[in-house]
Amino acid sequence: MDKSAIILAGGISRDFGLDKGLIRLADEPMIIYVLNKVKDIVDEIIVCLKHDSQLPLYSQVLPKETRIIIDDKSFPECSLRGAYTGLMNAGGRYSIILPCDTPFISEKVVDLLFDISIGVNAVVPRWPNGYVEPLQAVYRTEVALDAARRSLEESNCGMRAMISLLKNVRYVSTLVIREIDPKMFTLMNINTPLDLKKAEALIEKGF
Repeated sequence: MDKSAIILAGGISRDFGLDKGLIRLADEPMIIYVLNKVKDIVDEIIVCLKHDSQLPLYSQVLPKETRIIIDDKSFPECSLRGAYTGLMNAGGRYSIILPCDTPFISEKVVDLLFDISIGVNAVVPRWPNGYVEPLQAVYRTEVALDAARRSLEESNCGMRAMISLLKNVRYVSTLVIREIDPKMFTLMNINTPLDLKKAEALIEKGF
């Protein structure tokens, strides 16, 4: 197995008062859009849930072949714990880690990240100001798992802390990504009800 996709379903959103991955976007749970964008690119899809209580609802909406994993409770609750859980269960040599709230992920961008991951330990998008996008990046699974574990053991719970422990990281300028996705919708997160309305408008336009 070569490629895994790890989708982090973070639980209840304070802005929505609902589990973000299950929020309806044009009559589909938001996580389904993410899953559909990567299902033909990867060999497996793993969805990481923070809590056991999320399992019944996600089991109802996710395809049966999706692997649903509950976060490892050995470490404090954070996005890195979800990534660690996914990496620990991933069978692919390389894994893309994705949030559940980016419904317009570009298949071409995902393909690019995987294509240029050979021979490096991570491929991470980076903005001109130096800000990186660790939750739409490809990692060499075994190496990233070790870095995630070390970071968590040191009580550093951020994805960027994990990346700082990785050697041989390839950063991809968002200027390159913009050539593929001119409006940069691939990195658009749905964080607020206004974001959701914008996303619904895009879908109505056929995006």
